[in-house]
Amino acid sequence: MAKILIVDDDHMVCESVTALVSSHGHHAACAGRLRQAIELLRSEPYDLVFLDVNLPDGSGLDEVAAIRRLPGSPEVVIVTGVEKPDGAELAIRSGAWDYVAKPLSVQQILLPLERALQHREEKIARAKPKALHRTGIVGSSPALAVCLDLVAMAVGGEVNVLLSGETGTGKELFAKAIHENSARSGANFVVVDCAALPPTLVESVLFGHEKGAFTGADQPRAGLIAQAHRGTLFLDEVGELPLAIQKAFLRVLQERRFRPVGNTREHESDFRLIAASNRNLEQLAADGRFREDLLYRLRGVSIDLPPLRERREDIPELVVSRLVTLCKAQGLAMKGICPGLIEVLQQHDWPGNIRELFAAVDSAFAAGRNEATLFAVHLPADIRVAARRTEDGQRPMEACLRGESPAAALPPSPALPDRPGLKQIREAALALAERDYLSGLLRDSGGDIRKVAETAELSRSQLYRLLQKYRLAR
Repeated sequence: MAKILIVDDDHMVCESVTALVSSHGHHAACAGRLRQAIELLRSEPYDLVFLDVNLPDGSGLDEVAAIRRLPGSPEVVIVTGVEKPDGAELAIRSGAWDYVAKPLSVQQILLPLERALQHREEKIARAKPKALHRTGIVGSSPALAVCLDLVAMAVGGEVNVLLSGETGTGKELFAKAIHENSARSGANFVVVDCAALPPTLVESVLFGHEKGAFTGADQPRAGLIAQAHRGTLFLDEVGELPLAIQKAFLRVLQERRFRPVGNTREHESDFRLIAASNRNLEQLAADGRFREDLLYRLRGVSIDLPPLRERREDIPELVVSRLVTLCKAQGLAMKGICPGLIEVLQQHDWPGNIRELFAAVDSAFAAGRNEATLFAVHLPADIRVAARRTEDGQRPMEACLRGESPAAALPPSPALPDRPGLKQIREAALALAERDYLSGLLRDSGGDIRKVAETAELSRSQLYRLLQKYRLAR
């Protein structure tokens, strides 16, 4: 008998689904709000959750990943009364088992129920997987956890993996993690930077060449594909491969055979492929600049890495990790970190992502090398200036709540230079009240996001958006 939780604020839906589930020998419970559902899921493990999208205290879609990480790691079936064009895609990408629309039929309930429970039984019956070695991947945010779950899934097989994400999000680190946690970890991890391949030597670099195959080929040389035999081949920025090479490489993927330049005999290479790109390969394929058939072969498992601005809660851990590395390399004692420095870093949007963050930490470390604690003043000037502008934008709100003159607190309007609108005053006061309230909750709870969300009666996604809006650090 499985344990099923129905999360819906429609009592008739809850009653009908409960009756149907119970008639098939399963135990069912109901919750009308996300907060109530989370409490039930924390108190005891469930096997499956039927989760409505539009709930009084938040969107079910926003909580799928968090629910999947709760005790028991239940499967989630998203239920919605308003079907959106991208709803199914959002549900699947967030880790949901299925996505069904109201009005619900018996088949819509029983089919995902039976299939999800069968999958769950087989998964539990398998041996417990070993702990995942992160190999430099730092953070514990929900967005990162979803990616790590996909890594754990990928390491158990030989399927090709496609990593996508902006520059600096750590695609090579994730590729290394897949390799080092796989059965091929004892063999080579071969990196191919497709953007840096010389156009005239692409074939030679990938496939190798024989002596005399072209001018300057004084010695035979093995290509990178041959070097990846029994290991992993990582094609970084795969979207930069010339179309002619894409066609040749597609055959290599299909046959695991290749012919070095100047050789008439084919060679074999048993490699596992991981590819990465910061470009939209689907759009490139639609524009005729990337082969669709190759794209289909690349994305056996697709992992979309989030930009740093969507996982700001990981910034303190990333900063500490980088400082530990720098201090150890320099033979120095670990430095203290002023909370103000973290606040400044969390206000920045980081277009260069983790790579840019680490460069800023490196700069602060160099500036404060002889000091025991790093302060915001040690950060690069451009980052501090951007943070100051954000703070200046909040000062009118603070002035309003302190009771200062609205004309002094708010920037003058061209039409009414000394009288801001009442709406501006209300919005400023409300925003500051929210900011002070959340800041107090964070302080009193010691930065415990779960406690803050429960006290404020917010979903975690709603809370994260407010923390980002008001630039509040945990």
